[in-house]
Amino acid sequence: MSAAEDEKELTLVDHLVELRDRILKALVAIVVIFLCLFPFANEIYVFIATPLISALPENSSMIAIDPTAPFFAPFKLTFYAAVLIAAPFILYQLWSFVAPGLYRNEKAVAMPLFISSVLLFYLGIAFARYVLFGIVFRFFISVAPEGIAVAPDISAFLSFALTIFFAFGLAFEVPIAVFLFIWAGLAEPESLSAKRPYVVVGCFVIAMLLTPPDPFTQSMLALPMWALFEIGILAGRLARKRQQEEEAGEAAN
Repeated sequence: MSAAEDEKELTLVDHLVELRDRILKALVAIVVIFLCLFPFANEIYVFIATPLISALPENSSMIAIDPTAPFFAPFKLTFYAAVLIAAPFILYQLWSFVAPGLYRNEKAVAMPLFISSVLLFYLGIAFARYVLFGIVFRFFISVAPEGIAVAPDISAFLSFALTIFFAFGLAFEVPIAVFLFIWAGLAEPESLSAKRPYVVVGCFVIAMLLTPPDPFTQSMLALPMWALFEIGILAGRLARKRQQEEEAGEAAN
């Protein structure tokens, strides 16, 4: 084996070791945050469930059908909360791993995109918790048939909440995706604007797949996705204009 091949193999091993170390650091961060949050697991669950609890009729409450649910439902929610809180650190580890292989102009775009993606994901979850939940739960409880006691199961609510949080967090990443398409030259802002009717239909289709089967919740996801798509086009236009100005300046020199 030649010296060049030895060096190449060593470099690959070094990268794998570095990747392993960064994954371990991310896992340690999640575990540490989880251990810090676990004593407050019940309080965290109550915080997420407050919009539903507040909408319940008087003398009604949530129930636990599964005997293990009072422990495992808050436990599961706390774990997801730990992952969410650790997300900036996890993304930093990812950034530290890939940054050395990026060009300078790619680095200038990648870091703001990393930060924006985390903030938008948080924003999507906050929108679901503070806006959507209150409206949706009050609506569905108000239309319950007479004689039906509304007493949601805590595990079923957790599954619903996590699905909604993931759906809205992912949907709020739309501007990032649109911006990347335009910045990479895969699409033009004008062509995306021309496809607006198809995008609107696509937003409702995605909302139908990611949310429970009711038009109200689907609309609450589809309409923000459409608005975020427009924001992505605007950001892409500004980025494309800046690229053209830089290219014109380089050509002039």
